[in-house]
Amino acid sequence: MPIELQLLYQDEHLLAVNKPPGLATLVEGWHPDRLTAMRWVEMHYGKVYLVHRLDKFTSGVLLFARTAEAHRHLSLQFETHKVFKRYQAILHGEPAWEEMLADSPLRSNVGRRHRTVVSPQGKAAETWFRVLARGKGFAWVEVQPRTGRTHQIRAHAAALGHPLLGDVLYGAPPSPFLERPALHACALTFIHPESGKELTLQAPLAEDLVRALKLLGIVFHDPQPSYPTHPAP
Repeated sequence: MPIELQLLYQDEHLLAVNKPPGLATLVEGWHPDRLTAMRWVEMHYGKVYLVHRLDKFTSGVLLFARTAEAHRHLSLQFETHKVFKRYQAILHGEPAWEEMLADSPLRSNVGRRHRTVVSPQGKAAETWFRVLARGKGFAWVEVQPRTGRTHQIRAHAAALGHPLLGDVLYGAPPSPFLERPALHACALTFIHPESGKELTLQAPLAEDLVRALKLLGIVFHDPQPSYPTHPAP
């Protein structure tokens, strides 16, 4: 079946899609001919510049620049942590907290499995978690990474004792109804490179996560959104 990516936003400066799980952002060295999100976008909308990336199995908002100047402007915002990222995830267990800031330093690419782990020799990292809803043995959470370390959300969730549903690499048991880590990039807020106005782009939840939440008996809604969706500039 042909892959179709949902277009979330486009103008002459930038473009965003809702990346499905299982589709890599960029070409992987050992599969140079495989379809990627960037390749799909360029096939349908012309040349774009990569601004950031999502892990292969993470769904959600993926932003591209359409000009070199927009790429420079947006890349600087990501590098200086001026972009506000919001994720949603399903955690194993029932957290004793409603909100939690995980700030353990993280070291990436450890061991043969290339995991990210908590380490005193690691780099500074901060991830904020907020419980949105609870089910028996699981929690639906909003996540805001304040730094951009590899596998940061997954590693911090595991360090808290609540790995993501389906995240076998970080200690979760195999799930009978989800074959990837339960992580969705639901929103990005940044400054539009041309208008100078704040813009928020949001992506609907992936179907496999909607199904998982229903099977777990979790009512999936965000009663206190962190911010509204802003109109296009």
